[in-house]
Amino acid sequence: MSEVRVCAVGDVPVPSACRFDLEGHRLCVVHLPPAAGAESHGWYAIGDECSHADYSLSEGEVWVDECEIECPKHGSTFSLVTGEPQTLPATKPVSVYSVRVDGDDVLVTLPGEGE
Repeated sequence: MSEVRVCAVGDVPVPSACRFDLEGHRLCVVHLPPAAGAESHGWYAIGDECSHADYSLSEGEVWVDECEIECPKHGSTFSLVTGEPQTLPATKPVSVYSVRVDGDDVLVTLPGEGE
């Protein structure tokens, strides 16, 4: 596993999502108000590709109270905590990545090769 800088804190407004491509990983980084994401201080990173269809989750609506993001193509929602789909038509989870903020840097832990 390796921790990499994905962006600056100010690059992702509250509440919103942005796509980042890092080391072969397509990430959807979400910034929620801290109260909505107490454990992560409001930062989440999940796989950006909807598991139902190849569509960017970062283009979807962020559901702050539910801590979810909605796929703009077919309306499936995914938990930002677990990556599990919360609504159909998606039935498979997306990857979830650990996020840490260090000063102005947002860092994500990526799996190594073969992980």
